[in-house]
Amino acid sequence: MSTTMDNRYWDGDTERMAPVGHQVRTAVPPRPMAQEQGSVPGTRFASQHEYGAPRDFGGEQRYGYDGASTALPPARTAMVQPAEPVEQRPVVDATRLWSGGLATAIVAALIGLVGVLVVRVAFHVALYAPAGAATLGSSAAVTTLCLVSAAAALAATGLAHLLLMSTPRPLAYLGWIVGLATAAATVIPFLGATSMAVATAAAVIHLVIGLAIGSLVAGSAAAASRGRRLH
Repeated sequence: MSTTMDNRYWDGDTERMAPVGHQVRTAVPPRPMAQEQGSVPGTRFASQHEYGAPRDFGGEQRYGYDGASTALPPARTAMVQPAEPVEQRPVVDATRLWSGGLATAIVAALIGLVGVLVVRVAFHVALYAPAGAATLGSSAAVTTLCLVSAAAALAATGLAHLLLMSTPRPLAYLGWIVGLATAAATVIPFLGATSMAVATAAAVIHLVIGLAIGSLVAGSAAAASRGRRLH
């Protein structure tokens, strides 16, 4: 059955407008609509209910001049299967981590040596020896300071490696541990019977060594574990 208008008709099967003259059979025959008073079907003065308005066919909206256009199907939601969780093992570049730890140990030892030189030469503080003694004071005390600083750097590196392999936020734990250890090393010189100047000088050296160890080891740990959430 064809559906025509003044000069064009609506093909409900293909949903397109075609010139009058082609007889195309539609899938759904037009439904007779109640005419409004004063409207003439097939003319441009026809009511809006005859042409162009959506019509309800069994709960589905259809559009067209004759109501024979294809029904709009309900939207379908694609079912997406959730991806299975994949176990991620911590990946740590041990070579890079321990290379950074060794370099940190050297820096810590040099900070102790340079700190003693600055305190004794620039501020004339009798640290580790009387004021009139040699520039470095007691060589045994200075050597002990440098060795303990290097050992502390290596211990911090080993702690960082352990935390990287076992904890979810390794740098946070490393920062707290190194920070508290640095605070303890800074307070220890004030517990002795030395003068306030000597205790302050030793505390400043210990503080600088602790800050250097903490920052450098944390940087080495971050560089050795790219792609993980460390903070």
